[in-house]
Amino acid sequence: MSRIKNIRAREDGGAGLARIESRVRGILSDLGEDPRREGLRATPHRVAKSLRDLTSGYGVDVDVMINNALFTESYDEMVIVRDIAFYSLCEHHMLPFFGRAHVAYLPNKRIIGLSKIPKLVEIFSRRLQVQERLTLQIASTLMDKLKPRGVGVILEARHLCMEMRGAESQHSPTTTSCMLGVFQKDSRTRKEFLELVKTRPI
Repeated sequence: MSRIKNIRAREDGGAGLARIESRVRGILSDLGEDPRREGLRATPHRVAKSLRDLTSGYGVDVDVMINNALFTESYDEMVIVRDIAFYSLCEHHMLPFFGRAHVAYLPNKRIIGLSKIPKLVEIFSRRLQVQERLTLQIASTLMDKLKPRGVGVILEARHLCMEMRGAESQHSPTTTSCMLGVFQKDSRTRKEFLELVKTRPI
């Protein structure tokens, strides 16, 4: 996660990466490969760095990321940030799932800097995840930090754990949603949100 400082990586230094490298070498051997051959010599190091990047959300403090980017404002209409690209690893097989997030809120005398919403999506997606939990974490965190009248989150994703193995069902995206506050209680607000983020194929 290059855009957000990772506390865990900073504290751990290179020791954690070296341990992951060693384990990846063992996995390659167990798979019947020779980790010493030319094409695989640097693979354990690359895999270790990749895994650290893909799980960098564990080391990020949400409050530090928001950094007081909450502002008093009388605007009271819906704010939507749509088509936020995200990439995550499913916790069951550690295979990628990826797609788009649509996040909306109804202000209650406070707004948040718009760039903070994609960063919030990134923090929680850069962890071992399930899509359902990821959706809820984004919505509940925005509700907690901003105290708006309501929050709506929709995630659409393709899961390689389903497309590459198991069911081998290609082009079957999964959609999850979380509606809090007036998005849950008021059908008109919810309908407006759903109309404004009508989805397209991933």
